[in-house]
Order: sequence, then structure tokens, then C-alpha cells
Amino acid sequence: MICNDKPPLSVSLAAPIVMLMLALPLNTAAYDVKAPPTPVSSVDLTRYLGTWYEIASYPAWFQRGCTGSTAHYSLLPDGRIKVVNRCFKNGLDGPQKKSTGKAEVVENSSNARLKVWFFWPFKGDYWIIGLDPDYQWAVVGVPSRKYLWILSRTPSMDAGVYRGIIEGLYDQGYDPARLQRTPQPK
Repeated sequence: MICNDKPPLSVSLAAPIVMLMLALPLNTAAYDVKAPPTPVSSVDLTRYLGTWYEIASYPAWFQRGCTGSTAHYSLLPDGRIKVVNRCFKNGLDGPQKKSTGKAEVVENSSNARLKVWFFWPFKGDYWIIGLDPDYQWAVVGVPSRKYLWILSRTPSMDAGVYRGIIEGLYDQGYDPARLQRTPQPK
């Protein structure tokens, strides 16, 4: 018999695992885990289609340097939605940037949740979490709350309407302090 001072591998790994488990709280309530934001109850896609102006958004790497941002949605023959995003780079007098993508409604979401892609096969969430009854403004977010957009049918928004939207963001778990206003042409 060979004498080995080292414990078997399974025993040597068990101690760190047990220590790690003891260090973790047993109750998940100790974490600040938030439920995803709540999409609106339903969206009439025919009313939602058309052009939207970005009033404010969380900074996003794919919009770096963008001003005068707009999104235009139109229905495709297959039932999906064509998405055309435009902005002016580095100022309202800068060159225009255009990105074209597609979106499809998530099943059983009453049209309030979409999957959007600009580069196949990567799809992103697009949840409509706030919507004016007359479809004059919308708030779009994602489950992780990493991105947020406030959209309007016009390039400017009434200050009182904007304040009301901001107040509603707290209830959805968003931090309005992260929003940056988007310059739009007059």
C-alpha cells in the first residue's frame, strides 16, 4: 500500500465548496432582485406604426454620438415589422446614420413585447412599458433595464407630460437620473 498524505480529490474540493455555501445567504430576499418591468396591457400595432422621435434615452453604445434620433415602423407583408432607425452623428448638422432591422411580436404579449434584430441571429427585447392612450408618446424598455427610450410623435414633448412619464419610471424600477435628453431639430 502506498501512503499518500493528500486527501482524495473529492475531499479536497469539498471544503472550499462548503465554505462558499456558508458564505452565501440562505434567503434570496437578501438580494435586490427586481421583477422585470411590466409591459402595457395591449398595443394596437396599426396605431403604433409610423415615426417616433427619441426624446430621451439611457446611453447605449450603439447610439454613441447620435442626435435627432427617430424610429420608423412599418408592417411587412409577412406580418413582421420593418424598423428604420435614423440619427445625425455628432450633432444635428452631422451626417445621417441609418440602421434597418425587423421586429416580431412575442406570442401571447398583446403586441406589447417585441423581438427586434438588426444583425441576424441576434435579437433584442423591446417592451412597451408606457403608452399614451392617443399614441402620442411611448416608453420602451428591456427586462434587464439596461436600455430605456422615451418616444414622441413630435420632436418635442410638453414638460408636464415628460415629468409624468419620469414619475412612472420609478414604479417600473428604472432610474430616471440615467436618462439623457436627445437633441431634436426644431
